[in-house]
Amino acid sequence: MLYQVPKIQKRFLSIMVLLAIVLNTKATPRDSLAPTPPMGFMTWNKYEENINEQLIRQIADKMATDGYAAAGYKYIFIDDAWQGGRDKRNNIIPDPKKFPSGMKALADYVHSRGLLLGIYSDAAQLTCAGYTGSYDFEEQDAKTFAEWGIDYLKYDYCHAPSDSAVAHKRYKEMGDALQNSGRKMALGICEWGQLNPEKWARQAGGSLWRISYDVRDMWKDIVKQGGMGILDIINIAEPLYTYAGPGHWLDMDMLIVGLDGKGGPSSDLGGIGCSYTEYQTQMSMWCMFASPLAMSHDILNENEATRRILLNKEIIAINQDALGNVARRINYPGTCRIYLRKLSGNRQALAIMNPSDKPQRLQFPLSIIGKEAQYTLKDVWENTTTRPQKTWKGTLQPHETKVFIVKAP
Repeated sequence: MLYQVPKIQKRFLSIMVLLAIVLNTKATPRDSLAPTPPMGFMTWNKYEENINEQLIRQIADKMATDGYAAAGYKYIFIDDAWQGGRDKRNNIIPDPKKFPSGMKALADYVHSRGLLLGIYSDAAQLTCAGYTGSYDFEEQDAKTFAEWGIDYLKYDYCHAPSDSAVAHKRYKEMGDALQNSGRKMALGICEWGQLNPEKWARQAGGSLWRISYDVRDMWKDIVKQGGMGILDIINIAEPLYTYAGPGHWLDMDMLIVGLDGKGGPSSDLGGIGCSYTEYQTQMSMWCMFASPLAMSHDILNENEATRRILLNKEIIAINQDALGNVARRINYPGTCRIYLRKLSGNRQALAIMNPSDKPQRLQFPLSIIGKEAQYTLKDVWENTTTRPQKTWKGTLQPHETKVFIVKAP
């Protein structure tokens, strides 16, 4: 038997949800830094600590000339292991062997290719990989990043106290430092969602915040060692949709599309690789939830199946829709899940996901979309258009997600 919530409790819960939404929609000075979810390439999953300025230039060239920049992937995010310590004046410096020309020269080159450059630090004395962090040097490092021409900072939380108030304080110190640096730089809060960042990250200056531990190259966690698969992160994102919107996004971590079990850290904790049906589902649901899109595959040696997923213009358009709405799950019985996301132009995005290991036949009334008598459904992956009468019928393969752009007559 289902538990029925008393009417008084229902009213109280509704008021609390509304209050949370109102508080979270209060504008911040930094909301304009990422009006749509940032898109780009992040170095960690593929290259880990094996990064250098030549590699970053090659990636920039690839993105600029091979369709990625044109599709909206504007950032190159340099993750951990770029640091070379501090100089005599305590200015943070890049590793001179990896980046002999310096970060400013590298940023200038990336900008010349029509791209933006992100960098990494940590809210402690050491980063996750044991390199120099920014704790107690927030203002100095922010000014250094500004002088280099950095556009984005991924700010991690390794070796820091596991207390929500302390995390809020440390991130706000860096958020304020970036705001006062003289350059517009977005702040990506990487606290892994364990200290309820949805309640404070935006006010701390974050343009986006991680909601889970690191993604692994797998459909779901089956080894129970703390890894996060595609389905695990979708489950975490589902109830958080009220907290995201233009300028403040739920970060579901990197895209593992195309890694094929050959990544670095993403291959840990059960990350043996995914099927391309599963990779397509990751792209679909990351776009439905308006997550930042950070590629992490071997972009210099990729296959066409990977490009087909990552460069699909219509799924990217859902992710980048100006309305900034986030998908919510529709309560409907059965194994498959149904999600709706409002889009600009009086349209909707409809996603149907089969999380199970068996094919599923599904039929549901179009009335769950709205009151119109008929809708036009554009399948963004199959590039087909249908006008079903009253119901949608179809079969989904294991772990498959179908996505439609829905228009009323």
